[in-house]
Amino acid sequence: MQAAAAADPIQPANGHRVVEMGAVNRFLDDILREKPARFSPENLREFTRNYAERLGSGGFGVVYRGAFPSGAQVAVKILNSTLDRRAEEQFMAEVATAGRTYHINLVRLYGFCFDATTKALVYEYLENGSLDHVLFEHDHRQRITGDDDEELGFDTLYGIVVGTAKGIRYLHEECQHRIIHYDIKPGNVLLTGDYTPKVADFGLARLCNRDNTHLTMTGARGTPGYAAPELWLPLPVTHKCDVYSFGMLVFEILGRRRNLEPQHNAVSQEWYPKWVWRRFEQGRFDDVATASGIAGKDMEKAERMCKVALWCVQYQPDARPSMSSVVRMLEGEEEIARPVNPFTYMASLHTISTSSSSGGSAFTAASGDSSQEFRGSRGSIGSQGW
Repeated sequence: MQAAAAADPIQPANGHRVVEMGAVNRFLDDILREKPARFSPENLREFTRNYAERLGSGGFGVVYRGAFPSGAQVAVKILNSTLDRRAEEQFMAEVATAGRTYHINLVRLYGFCFDATTKALVYEYLENGSLDHVLFEHDHRQRITGDDDEELGFDTLYGIVVGTAKGIRYLHEECQHRIIHYDIKPGNVLLTGDYTPKVADFGLARLCNRDNTHLTMTGARGTPGYAAPELWLPLPVTHKCDVYSFGMLVFEILGRRRNLEPQHNAVSQEWYPKWVWRRFEQGRFDDVATASGIAGKDMEKAERMCKVALWCVQYQPDARPSMSSVVRMLEGEEEIARPVNPFTYMASLHTISTSSSSGGSAFTAASGDSSQEFRGSRGSIGSQGW
């Protein structure tokens, strides 16, 4: 009798039944696992008030701001009317991947539209847009470096780094099937009103079983300047390609600038990650911090970010840490060994690239030694954050 009584909901004096917490949690879990909805073109016109507010555009199409009848804000990504085979594959990857994931640091896909006239994706709306706008656009950069605005101080940027790492960790280690993103970069990290980061744009993502450690690639993927060398060279590809790209993203947050920005006085035209490594190797991390305006209590976290980034961009994938280890190191829960030089391979790649007219651009894009490649990568896929 006692066991049966314990299993029943508690009966309060007024006779109303108290809802069991277990039942509520199961209901909420079912909601979170709900598949993305399929919307009609009429739905999209209703959500966007006939496409009244345009947020941005790119090679993929146009993004509009909208809202569900409930009031929830959404971003509606209308794809170009003609999709080639690769674009269709990316569309399907986005629905299959983002549609089965739910994490505070991943952009949520509410649904899609796919018919003869309209192809679209409907996401949650992120108030502060993409990280590349925050880091690289003039108005946002003034907010980062200005003395009168602490909202985008170092703690906020550090939080963006940790949150992004947790989002990638979820994809690699916490999903039922490992998900490799393939295109981690500032343009694919979106920010909420309080600057919580959310990884977006799963168009290049590929689902794989955790036991399948190596993948066969067909064609180069990712964005020059962020893509790991194995995505451009005849090397095995694993989830560690995302770790490399995350390291490049951390360098840009640490420097508060693009990794190659010839107009930047502090490091001239030298590639920023390599410049950071040389200063770190010489015991001159203060130079790195000074160039980014980092001082005082932020120095410890900044140096931690620097060490993690140097480990993430190691040439050999096996030398790169897992994303769970990255999170622990960033949060000070795991000791960070002294990094080794991640750029020793560049001299040989440069020699190969200059002697091969057919493969030169791929090698220089992977190594980061070519300023032309890096300048050319601006405005690439995902530059609008969608």
